[in-house]
This record gives sequence, structure tokens and C-alpha cells, in this order.
Amino acid sequence: MAGAVDRRALGEALLELLEEDREFRHAVMGLLGYREVLERITRLEERFARLEERFAKLEEEFLELRRAQQRLEERQQRLEERFQKLEERFAELEEHFARLEERFAKLEEEFQKLEERQQRLEERMARLEEEMRETRRVLNTIAHRFGLLTETGFREAMRYVVEEALGAARVERLSLRDEEGLVYGYPATVDIDLVVRDGEHIIVEVKSRVDPGDVAVLARKARLYERETGTRPRAVILGGYVAPSAYEAAARLGVTVRPYLRED
Repeated sequence: MAGAVDRRALGEALLELLEEDREFRHAVMGLLGYREVLERITRLEERFARLEERFAKLEEEFLELRRAQQRLEERQQRLEERFQKLEERFAELEEHFARLEERFAKLEEEFQKLEERQQRLEERMARLEEEMRETRRVLNTIAHRFGLLTETGFREAMRYVVEEALGAARVERLSLRDEEGLVYGYPATVDIDLVVRDGEHIIVEVKSRVDPGDVAVLARKARLYERETGTRPRAVILGGYVAPSAYEAAARLGVTVRPYLRED
């Protein structure tokens, strides 16, 4: 039949249209009740595309985090290496400091020994100086007694004895005119060695040998000084050798006697 529809050819044409023509395919599917399904599929496809984009971003962020973590690990590694070097350096410094402490302790010990040695030397020097002063006193006394040293020279040589015994910085020579002969029994000029210390006036006499007569003369000099100046002085006589009777005379006349040679 010429007017009859070729079903086979129609089917092939419909399949071709379904494959090539999207709108026709949707129309057919809509007619068949699949339009809603297609819309849901479309939404799912769009959602899946967004998920893929988000996943791609997450992967990129994850890679960035991995790179940051790697950088942190590298930095931590460098810090650990630096810290290890610092620990080694600190250990070296501790060892060096321990050696310095040991050396300082040895130096302190040596310094203490030097101080002790210096102290012993100073004590020995002080003893030697005292012995030299004592020797000078003895020699001056002997020289004076045997006429090798004049009275004036003896007095000048023994001036340091006065300063040492009385703690005075200076001994002054004072001359007073005794018209009444109080000291020697006749008018004369009397020489007096005077020390003024802390407001106290001290008349000093130095003799190689002290006898009662020397004590009496010094006591009269003190009375002359008091009469002429209005100040009562203290009378002190220093001697190398002091006669026992001179101590008795000094006690009676108010004179202080000091031997400047040690009596062993």
C-alpha cells in the first residue's frame, strides 16, 4: 500500500530526531512524563559541577596547607639544628667557665699566699726597723758617753726618739732668760725643748744617762717655763740608761722618766 506509513522508516526517523534534536527529545520525554526527571537531573548536574569546583578549591587549599606545613617543618628543622648548636655552644661555655673558676680559685689561693708572705715580710721589716732604731739609739748613746758625739749633736740625733715617744710631729727649741738663777743658781739663758700636743705643753729632755741631778734640773726648767709663760708644763726626760735613784727623784719632783733603750 502506497499510502500506508512505513513504520520502520518512521521509527528510524524518530530515533534520529531523539538523538540529534534535544528539544524534540525533551518534548517526547515530557510527553512521556520524564520532564520532571530531566529537570532534576539538570539540577543535579549543576550541583555536581559546583561540588567539583568546590572540591577543586579544597584541593588547592589543601595543597597550600601542605606547602605551608612543609615550610613549617623545614623551619622547625632549622630551629632544631640551631638549638642543637646553641646547646653545644652553651656546653662549651660552661666548660670554659668551669676552667676559669678553677683558675680563679688557684689565683685566689696564690694571692692569699702572697698576702700572707707580704704580711710576714712587713712584720719582719717592722722588727728590722725597730732593731735599727734601737741600734741607732745605742750607738748614739755610746758615742755621746765616750765623747764621740757632742751634747748638741746627741740631742739632734735623738730628736726622732722624742717624736716617737710623745707622738709629736715637731720639737721646738725655746730659750728663756733666767735672771734669778732658778735653774742653775746663777743668771743664765736656759734652752728648753718644747712639744705642744693637743693643747698640752711638754718640756722634754734627752740624756744618754739620767741621774737625779738631771731630773732636778728639768723640774726647775718646768718651774721657769710656768713662771715666764703662765702655763704649767709637763716634764718628761728620756734616757738611754736611767739610774734607779733617778726614778725616785722623778716621783718626788713630778717628772716623767722614759727609757728609750729596751731593758732586757
